[in-house]
Amino acid sequence: MLEAQLESLRPLVEARGLDALALMPGPNLVYTTGLHFFVSERPIVMLFPLDAAPTIVLPEFEAGKARAMGMEVFPYTDEEGYTLAFHQACATLELAEARIGVEALTMRVLEARILERFAPGAELIAVDELFSELRVSKSVSELTAMRRAVAVAESAFRAWLPQLRVGMTERGAASRLIAALLAGGADGLSFNPIVVSGPNSALPHAVPGARRIQPGDWMVVDWGAFVDGYASDITRSVVFDTPEGELAEIHSIVVQANEAGRAAVCPGVAAESVDAAARAVIEGAGYGAQFTHRTGHGLGLEVHEPPYIVNGNTQPLVEGMTFTVEPGIYMEGLGGVRIEDDVWVTEEGVETLTTLPRTPFIISGSK
Repeated sequence: MLEAQLESLRPLVEARGLDALALMPGPNLVYTTGLHFFVSERPIVMLFPLDAAPTIVLPEFEAGKARAMGMEVFPYTDEEGYTLAFHQACATLELAEARIGVEALTMRVLEARILERFAPGAELIAVDELFSELRVSKSVSELTAMRRAVAVAESAFRAWLPQLRVGMTERGAASRLIAALLAGGADGLSFNPIVVSGPNSALPHAVPGARRIQPGDWMVVDWGAFVDGYASDITRSVVFDTPEGELAEIHSIVVQANEAGRAAVCPGVAAESVDAAARAVIEGAGYGAQFTHRTGHGLGLEVHEPPYIVNGNTQPLVEGMTFTVEPGIYMEGLGGVRIEDDVWVTEEGVETLTTLPRTPFIISGSK
């Protein structure tokens, strides 16, 4: 796996006039090597030079994983610290004055300063788009993992719904959803679930709190699972009474916007066109000012990654892309509605990976 992935990187690195890449623990390192590490006060950097073997600087207790993959390892202990290991690695690879590609969204000041110190005169160049180009079209195995992530998330949601009751706090409801996800096969959470009710649901990224669910509340539930390293991300509405009033009308509009956005997906179409299709429905209904975020974002090893489904992104959609379509309307003091699906760009159009109904999920006997 390592050699195949690195070979796919080489032409992209060469085309940018780089001498090496420096990767932090995170999705790009996982994609390239399959290696998982925690980001902590102990710096870990993989160095991938064009003319030498891949090399990694890391704590001694982590070194076995890299050695097993045949990588050149420069380990350090807590007692001795990382200074000598980074000095030796940079000197061995002759990185002084080199053009080194780094992840602007991932590399910390700590690691950047280390490279600047031990590779004097090196130029650190942001190459996040390099990995976007490499990762944006998902393979069959990646798509299979994403299908499993969707299935686990949806199954957990169905198992969770019967546990909901009026009087339960948002935080209590969220904790039960987390338990259902982990018990149902999730390797981890895509993110801490958003489970917010009543007026709180008008905040797109609200945090579940101590508010108790009331009869008649509309609840936004945004959740997802990691399975085999890949994420799902879904949003649905739960209602603690018969759906009625302005939020019921808004829900219908958001469902139509979601359908319009998904229908606009096709290879060759600009990402912004999907946003425009969903937004046109909401604006036509008079709620344009209450749709306050982009229509979607890429999904895969990360919950948010390219392509971004937003006005101004003229990037053409290509077969294999996976992303969310999640229009919403948020009414301050009243509540909000967001309907989010995960989609895959096919050769001829689009497949929606999520299967849950988009109608409100009603908790009966709430009063």
